[in-house]
Amino acid sequence: MARPITLFTGQWADMTFEEICKFAHSVGYDGLEIACWGDHMDVKKAATDPEYVANRQEILAKYELKCWALGNHLAGQCVGDDWDPRLDNFAPSDVKGNPKKIRQWAIEEMIATAQAAKNMGCYVVTGFTGSPIWKYLYSFPQTTEEMVEDGFQKIMTLWTPIFDEYDKQEVKFALEVHPTEIAFDFYTTERLFQTFNNRPTLGLNFDPSHLIWQGLSPHIFLREFADKVYHVHMKDAAVTLNGRTGILSSHLEFGDSRRGWNFRSLGHGDVNFEEIIRALNDANYTGPLSVEWEDSGMDREFGAMEAQEFVRRIDFPASDLAFDDAIKKS
Repeated sequence: MARPITLFTGQWADMTFEEICKFAHSVGYDGLEIACWGDHMDVKKAATDPEYVANRQEILAKYELKCWALGNHLAGQCVGDDWDPRLDNFAPSDVKGNPKKIRQWAIEEMIATAQAAKNMGCYVVTGFTGSPIWKYLYSFPQTTEEMVEDGFQKIMTLWTPIFDEYDKQEVKFALEVHPTEIAFDFYTTERLFQTFNNRPTLGLNFDPSHLIWQGLSPHIFLREFADKVYHVHMKDAAVTLNGRTGILSSHLEFGDSRRGWNFRSLGHGDVNFEEIIRALNDANYTGPLSVEWEDSGMDREFGAMEAQEFVRRIDFPASDLAFDDAIKKS
């Protein structure tokens, strides 16, 4: 049976929830990974108001869509980051500029997201954790092992009570391994799971686009952590190093051709999606393949339509027999 193909609504938050549902249906998606910002999902309401949940479910049903996951990346970032002015972009106006209040708001939002997910009938929340030590990435001035360990311990302290609530709601949290997060590559992901003693609540929203430009092989990462993959993003990126471009991207905005890499619409970058599908088949992953569409050089409606078609085409089922089973000796 083919895996459901969904559209993550985070890049479409300028549209109302009904508008994005209507569009997603019109271009062939099976459902949505609903972003918890804009008009799409108010987690406090969804956690406490049955009428709000019923309204969201009615709109989904109207357009023959389902929801397998909520995505709350922005509040999650505010849990683990130490404040700087950029976090004010994610926080409501009454807490902007106040680090303590922003973190408390974010913790409450992430707890409410678990409750909202359960009420919506989906049992995965995708998102970020933030990181108090991302600023230490390049170890000059010198970064000590103690500073790094303190960062991992801080994330464990902040997120443990949140995950306790996820356990009560029987909801999993799927971290998107991503630069600026406490886990951004293979070894930091491994270390994070060790820090949480491999707690089942914490898994992965596997997204190859954040690995390919770092020099990792996404399908190898996927195979190493296959049992922790609770959700999958389908997203591409292209590395364009030419002697002038740098992998750290020179403080240039996404989409600038002078960057050493950029996100691309599916099939237009360097990710080997066939190897990813084979790894997912081997892992018996049956959850959604969620298109997170990001490409500054392509019309987004065209890109979302083409991406759905790409995923539908590449998502082949595993075989239930060996290719030579039909060869019999007479």
